[in-house]
Amino acid sequence: MPPELITNLQLVLNGMATGAIYALVALGLVITYKATEILNFAHGDVLMASAFIAWGLIVGIGLPFWLAAVLTVALSALLAWQIDARIMRRIAGQPQFAGVMLTIGIAFMLRGLVSMLFGPESRSYPTPWTQKSTHIGQLVISDLSLVILAVALVLTALIYFFLKHTALGISIQAASQNQLAAYLSGIRVKRLTALVWALAGAVAGVCGLLLAPIALVDISLWVVVLKALAALVLGGFGSIPGAIVGGLLLGLIEQFAGVYLPDGSKDVAAYVVLIATLVLWPRGLLGEA
Repeated sequence: MPPELITNLQLVLNGMATGAIYALVALGLVITYKATEILNFAHGDVLMASAFIAWGLIVGIGLPFWLAAVLTVALSALLAWQIDARIMRRIAGQPQFAGVMLTIGIAFMLRGLVSMLFGPESRSYPTPWTQKSTHIGQLVISDLSLVILAVALVLTALIYFFLKHTALGISIQAASQNQLAAYLSGIRVKRLTALVWALAGAVAGVCGLLLAPIALVDISLWVVVLKALAALVLGGFGSIPGAIVGGLLLGLIEQFAGVYLPDGSKDVAAYVVLIATLVLWPRGLLGEA
C-alpha cells in the first residue's frame, strides 16, 4: 500500500475518532435545544466537571473504572438536572437571549467551583484501553478511539429511537414545538424539560469520561463545546443526524488541516468552518430551511 494512502487512511481513522467526541457533545447541545430552545453554553463545563469527578472517583478514592464510570454519568445527569430545576426554570418564558446569558454565567461558576475544589493542575486517570492499540493491516488505531466511535454510534441510535419511537420522546418533541400547546394537551412540560437536561448531562458525562484520557483532566476541557457548536452549525442546527455528521466531518477537517495546511491551521479549522457555513449555507447540511 502506498505511504500516502496509508497516511490518509490513518488521518481518516484519527479524524473520525476525534469527530465522534465533537458529535457526542453536539448531540447533548441539540437535545437540550430541541426541547427548550435554549443553547446551553454550560454543557462543556458539565463535561469538564464530569472529567474531574471521574478522576476523583478513580484516582482519589480508588474505585474500579466501571463503577466510577456509572457514578460519573449519574452525577453529571444530576448536576444538569439541578441546573434546570434550581436556575433555568426561573426564567421560563423569557427571551432566548436570557437563557444564553444565564448558561454562560453558570459555565463560569462551574469553572471556578471545579478550580477551587480540585485545583488548576492537569491530571489523568487509567482506563481499560489506555496504551492499547489495534492493527488493521498497516494502520494503527488506539483502542480508546474505537471505543469512542462505538459509543457515539450506540448513543446516537438510542437517543434517536427514544425521541422517534417512544411516547415520552414524542412528548418531548411536542413540547419543543409548542410548550403551551403541549401543556394544554396534558404533557408535564417541566418534568420533560428536567428529563432532557438530565439526559444531556449524562451525555456530557460520557464525553468527559472518553475525552479526559486523550486531552487530560483539565479546566480547559470546556472549550470542546465551541467545536461542538461548529459541528452543530455544519450539520444543521437542531438536527440529531446533522450533529453526528457535522462532528465527524469537523474531526476529519481538523486532521487533514493539521497535516496539509500551514502550522496552526488545525487550531482554527473549526472556527473557519463555523463562519463559512453561516455565510454560505446557514441551514447546514441536514438542517431545515
